[in-house]
Amino acid sequence: MAPALAQQPAIAPPPSAAPPEDGQWTMPAKNYASTRFSGLDEINTGNVKGLQVAFTFSTGVNRGQEAAPLVVGSTMYVLSPWPNILYALDLARPGAPMKWRYDPKAEPASQGVACCDVVNRGPTYAEGKIFYNTLDAHTVAVDAETGREVWRVKVGDINIGETTTMAPLVVKDKVLVGNSGGEYGVRGWLKALDINSGEVRWTAWATGPDGDVLIGPEFKPFYENDRGTDLGVTTWPPEAWRQGGGNMWGWISYDPDLDLIYHGTGNPGPWNHEARPGDNKWTAGIFARNPDTGAARWFYQWSPHDVYDHDGINEQILLDMDWNGEPRKVLVRPERNGFVYVLDRTTGEVLSANPFHALTAISGVDLKTGRPHMVSEKEPKTGKVVRDICPNASGAKDWNPSAFSPRTGLLYLPHANLCMDFEGVEPNYIAGTPYVGANVHMKPGPGGHRGEFSAWDIRAGKEVWTINEPFPVWSGALVTAGDVVFYGTMEGWFKAVDARSGEVLWQFKTSSGIIGQPTTYRGPDGHQYVAILAGVGGWPGVIVSGDLDARDKTAALGFVGAMGDLPQHTTKGGTLYVFRLP
Repeated sequence: MAPALAQQPAIAPPPSAAPPEDGQWTMPAKNYASTRFSGLDEINTGNVKGLQVAFTFSTGVNRGQEAAPLVVGSTMYVLSPWPNILYALDLARPGAPMKWRYDPKAEPASQGVACCDVVNRGPTYAEGKIFYNTLDAHTVAVDAETGREVWRVKVGDINIGETTTMAPLVVKDKVLVGNSGGEYGVRGWLKALDINSGEVRWTAWATGPDGDVLIGPEFKPFYENDRGTDLGVTTWPPEAWRQGGGNMWGWISYDPDLDLIYHGTGNPGPWNHEARPGDNKWTAGIFARNPDTGAARWFYQWSPHDVYDHDGINEQILLDMDWNGEPRKVLVRPERNGFVYVLDRTTGEVLSANPFHALTAISGVDLKTGRPHMVSEKEPKTGKVVRDICPNASGAKDWNPSAFSPRTGLLYLPHANLCMDFEGVEPNYIAGTPYVGANVHMKPGPGGHRGEFSAWDIRAGKEVWTINEPFPVWSGALVTAGDVVFYGTMEGWFKAVDARSGEVLWQFKTSSGIIGQPTTYRGPDGHQYVAILAGVGGWPGVIVSGDLDARDKTAALGFVGAMGDLPQHTTKGGTLYVFRLP
């Protein structure tokens, strides 16, 4: 454990993207800058050890619970995994009884094409409505007061393997929604829906001609290898971009001053890279776009010609800071490939990229070209097992979001410590069926522990402190003005940690493993509360939630190989826990 952190120079989100604390939690990331920082400080390092359960609520679904509980006024909104039932709880009454429930009647067949459990990453609130996606590729708008359906729009097709699991983001008059399905050869997209009607206003594809990707005169990428005409076609074998992946199932941030949204793109399909020579634009990267038109402003590719399933969909934290003596608008991104990136968010230039994971497959990132240095000996081959590739396919850090505190200047990273053995096999595309082309066996990384929770110094590009965990840390992080960081473990511990020293100050054992996103709010009684959904599942936990056989090491696309003992440590669940001081 490291000593207490010294005072850091100012690093802060732009005020337009992170307004002052209002005691609510209206979107999963807390604000457009995606800080997941709360200005509430009633719960602090001195008293957090006194936290007690205020109330609990069952979602009635014992699958992976990844959603963030929202609070708007005196109502909490809780969203279940499939069948994606939305609950409204009355915080003004003792025990927070249910005000209403909305059941979208999501198609049961969608469960069969969900690659990694039937999860949902949460709803968002805007203009009196709750917006969220259902597993069967619909987006819904629900009246926040009554639970009445305002509109429901089909955005994808489960018959070709499309699902929708991401949390939408509302920017101005548009609801931004992306698709899942990279393991089914689904072509990725981001759509903007009209906030009042659900009508599609624009669609930006992740592969294909420039017109489909919404690349035009405004597009000015920083690196030369991202410049050219129709790279979404020419960097693929003929027609391969049509099943090319690049799905948008992760996070979006928005800078109101620059009027740009930032979103990642997922892995190319299939996993077997020998079937798709080329850089495979515009997968495994990040776009900056105009939210009104979808027009691309710049793009950067984390993993050109991705060979390890390193989806580029993680969260991006928007911050303003001095960089080498100059003020910069930056975007901080802990990426699946094992590096924390700092980018200039106006241009897409990589300012730094430093590893936060034990790496064998990538030796570094060339800041002049932006390209990673790949270790050729670890490149997968068809018919050959390549061993000890680190990080594994889920990456050093997957979708589960980090948090940033302007008080400490630190980023708080929930992540994994996993490696894998990988064998390429011949892929075969049939619509609606898996399109992977790989046999994978995942295993613990160096040291034997499978998870870590770390504090990261953005300016110095290094770890400040780390807590080792037996299993991958698959929950999100929350940090508060009380200098407390919250996260959960896959065995079911909900933990409060000193943001400066990393000391564990409090922990509570819930009924199931935690892969959800903690949130905090000020209740109608004026006191601070902390909420988390417990319910093991997701890609690493589907061995429990999906009743998989631990003897099949290749199950769950290889994750069972690393998680065979998880059923001995937790059981299925689906319970909301809310805590407060006595």
